[in-house]
Amino acid sequence: MKKYCFGIDIGGTTVKCGLFDVKGELLEKWEIPTRTENNGSAILPDVADTIGDKIRERSLDRDEIAGIGLGVPGPVNEDGEIPGAVNLHWGYVHLVDQMERLTGLEVKAGNDANVAALGEMWKGGGAGCHNVVMVTLGTGVGGGIINNGQIVTGTNGAGGEIGHIHVTDSLTTPCNCGNTGCLEQVASATGITFLANRRLAADDKPSVLRSGEVSAKTVFDAVKAGDELAIEVAEEFGKYLGAALANVAGVVDPEVFVIGGGVSKAGEILLDFIKKNYRKYAFMACKDTAFALAELGNDAGIYGAAKLVL
Repeated sequence: MKKYCFGIDIGGTTVKCGLFDVKGELLEKWEIPTRTENNGSAILPDVADTIGDKIRERSLDRDEIAGIGLGVPGPVNEDGEIPGAVNLHWGYVHLVDQMERLTGLEVKAGNDANVAALGEMWKGGGAGCHNVVMVTLGTGVGGGIINNGQIVTGTNGAGGEIGHIHVTDSLTTPCNCGNTGCLEQVASATGITFLANRRLAADDKPSVLRSGEVSAKTVFDAVKAGDELAIEVAEEFGKYLGAALANVAGVVDPEVFVIGGGVSKAGEILLDFIKKNYRKYAFMACKDTAFALAELGNDAGIYGAAKLVL
């Protein structure tokens, strides 16, 4: 009988690791550094080593381990292959094949944002739902789509790349993906900072943002304090993100949008700006889709990775 599994979330700086029981209880979590030198050749062997160490430390019976789930920052196809991951300095890697050879355990792999969405559906802000769209607002904008309990991967592993929906023709600077006018450029933490600086430069309207650091956090702190210019920035952010999610809803019709990432720490006030604009643009059957804040924080990836193998 299977009793345990491992959930692994490989990031550009650290690898987050979790040991779970098959009911989804997190028994232990820990981190190891991500060694990206030499084209990231040490990353998977390091993961295999830390799993092996944990098995020995806890005297686990390998026959009782259901497997290992991996979340990685890049597109993963249904065969467990990744064409490349810039943050890990990887080119093509057959994740599943390599990890199974290194560990002797069954392995499942997915894109980190998709895997985090699966975690939030299972144990977080989307618990109880089977059709979930998760949006992570951090340095970039990540997305994960869960349809009938299954990750939408797509042909190239790029399903759920919400951050690269085209939302504006007003930008000339390219996104990290090479295109211009992506949602990520105006709705991420860096995007909100860009919108705020652009608004500050437009005229001399007074604002607390003129006297200190401009960031997504300071913008929403100012919104909470009633700063009129900051509210205008939040409205513009909400228009871009709300309209983009209305388009997503017209394709996948989720039960709930779960909003996570560092920007989501602003709380419910953030959702107010998104929901107002979402309802303005959404198809009538989708106007009442629920919105929720993510609940698992940095653990969403390890929960979702564990769920891949359970």
